[in-house]
Amino acid sequence: MPNRGLNLSKTGTGHLTVIAALLSMIGPFSINTYLPSFPDIEMEFEISRAMLSQSLAVYLVAFAFSTLIWGPIADRYGRRKVILASMILYTMGSIGCAVATNNETFMLLRIVQGLAASGGFIAGRAMIRDAHDAESAHRAMSQVMLLFALAPAIAPVLGSWLHDHLGWRSVFWFLGILGGLLAIMGFFIKETLVDEHRRSIHPTAVMRVYARALLHRRFPALIFSVALAFGGLFLYIAGAPTVVYDFLGLGSRDFGWLFIPMVTGLMLGAAISSHLAHRWPAERTISAGLMLMVLAAGLNITSATLTTAGIFTLIGPLVLYVIGLALMMPAITVLALDCLPTHRGTAASMQGFLQTATSAAVASFAVPFLHARWLHFVIGQLVFLLLAAGLWYWLIQTGLNNDQKRTQT
Repeated sequence: MPNRGLNLSKTGTGHLTVIAALLSMIGPFSINTYLPSFPDIEMEFEISRAMLSQSLAVYLVAFAFSTLIWGPIADRYGRRKVILASMILYTMGSIGCAVATNNETFMLLRIVQGLAASGGFIAGRAMIRDAHDAESAHRAMSQVMLLFALAPAIAPVLGSWLHDHLGWRSVFWFLGILGGLLAIMGFFIKETLVDEHRRSIHPTAVMRVYARALLHRRFPALIFSVALAFGGLFLYIAGAPTVVYDFLGLGSRDFGWLFIPMVTGLMLGAAISSHLAHRWPAERTISAGLMLMVLAAGLNITSATLTTAGIFTLIGPLVLYVIGLALMMPAITVLALDCLPTHRGTAASMQGFLQTATSAAVASFAVPFLHARWLHFVIGQLVFLLLAAGLWYWLIQTGLNNDQKRTQT
């Protein structure tokens, strides 16, 4: 008999939340785990900090563009097959990075990692929305973020320990093992995409869906808003070596001073968002998150103008920013997916592409351009936030609520 997928709305879905969170964690682990190893990798490959930073940029570019491929595949062949294929490929790319002997090979295999990591990310988000109604999906996405938020705190600390005890190559052996374990878990996932929701993968049909997404009255503004808001945080993630080594004057073992408070804020914001999922409408939660982020940006400007960089002055406002970000991201993600209720994999692809492309632009252009002074980072974050808030204000003013009621299923 053909596999018709599962209707999991009334059955246990906790394991799906955990799996989706672990798949989402691949991204932060791929980005943050090797940051403490930058000086040693630069020395071994005889390259500059700016050149090695491009290994982050190429990973993000590959991640961004491959989301546009994985989404339609997930809508045609199912979420489970995408998870299996992408995690096997990710494992191979990670092992390749671990044994790379020159910068060119290392960069190429970072591209392979990026191409693969996006598959699990896309399939996990679509899987969560398949299995829940709108309010339950908001809560589940919040729980995914709560678990996912552990990754940026664990990754640099674990990466530092592996680097200090086993060398920088052990970081990528670890990533290979993690990818392998997720591939094994993929064998035990039950498909959530029902047969009647499977879509054509013909290029014409795929392009038609992407055109429909881009021409949707609300979808582009929703995904640009969340991408820009996240870009304000990613400025500090991609620029972590500059923040830790240059602004704060700390060492390779001190990345936790930046990431642990940020992750605590992410977890707190995600927990609040989950708590509010059945109490507040999504629009109110998103607006509250953005207002909190605006307050954080104001404190950040004040600190950077009147004080010197320190643990409290630099990281304190950043924690408030990430609380607001984690508060609004699950709700706005569900609203975006509901714009294309019969093509959620494709919708997740578009959101993943825009968010990752923004992050790649931050790593490639914003960080090198703003790295000279702490105040420049603060101004950069404020610009991203104001653009995100402006898009959200436009959505509210043009009647988001009525449009969403018509598109939700």
